[in-house]
Amino acid sequence: MALSYTLREGLAGFRRAKLATAASVAALAIALVLIGIVALLAWQWQAVSETLRQRASEAEVFLDEAADAEVAANLGDRLRASPGVDSVRFVSHEEAAEIFREAFGEGAEIFDDAQFLPASYRVRLGADWAAPDSLARFAEEVTSWAPVEDVAYDRASVEAIERNRRVFSGIGAAVALLVVLAALLLVGNTVRLSIYARRMLIRTMKLVGATNGFIRRPFLIEGAAQGLAAGLVAGAVLWALYGLLLRWLGAADVAAGGPDAGGVATGVGWPGGTPLLAVSAVVALGVLLGFLASTVAVRRFIRQVRLA
Repeated sequence: MALSYTLREGLAGFRRAKLATAASVAALAIALVLIGIVALLAWQWQAVSETLRQRASEAEVFLDEAADAEVAANLGDRLRASPGVDSVRFVSHEEAAEIFREAFGEGAEIFDDAQFLPASYRVRLGADWAAPDSLARFAEEVTSWAPVEDVAYDRASVEAIERNRRVFSGIGAAVALLVVLAALLLVGNTVRLSIYARRMLIRTMKLVGATNGFIRRPFLIEGAAQGLAAGLVAGAVLWALYGLLLRWLGAADVAAGGPDAGGVATGVGWPGGTPLLAVSAVVALGVLLGFLASTVAVRRFIRQVRLA
């Protein structure tokens, strides 16, 4: 009996205050869409920044001119066995000269002898080691090895990527927090208006002995129902908007030459590979925000209803 009354009264709020409920659902849906977009972009930025970090974490280990083939091979095995190393590729004198010609064009013709460019190993570190401090430790250790002449890496790019990751993460967290607070206030105000409109009914229920918990439950159901409706609307909008963004990024990556050309859009997609995960999270967040906002609003407002 109590459960059926709670559900009936909670859902009846949609009929009693249609305009206020619609405004609350719309406002919460907009907030959820913003939260979803910020969360998805933050997740995507983390994935892209990891790719950029790994690309920037490539170190080039130059061999001493006196190193023969056996010494070079032993060095390659030692590098592959080093912790944090993801891949190792040998670059011969001839390949280095070809890379030099491609980079400098006609101006490279004055260097006829390929032997002036030392052989090297291009070492790419894993994601956990793609940080300025880890790269510095790796370079310092490898430089001390006998056949190694020098270790070069782009420290400035790695530091810039790491710095930008922290900045964007902080901005995203701040924006998400503001949107969540705004959503809580919107739902809470709507529930308070609903309570105020039924203050005489609440006073009568208190007079006949109804507890605060019994009075509170329908409003909690109403808030959760508003959150569910807003979550469903926001999930559909987010699915469409982020789907368009993914198609645009995919087209831009193809135009840039695709993964082989180093396009950073490689791997862009939905978390878990399916939009259902993100949509389900938005719907669940909507229900949670609606329930929490109703809980705070109802607890404070019902206590203010006087019996006399």
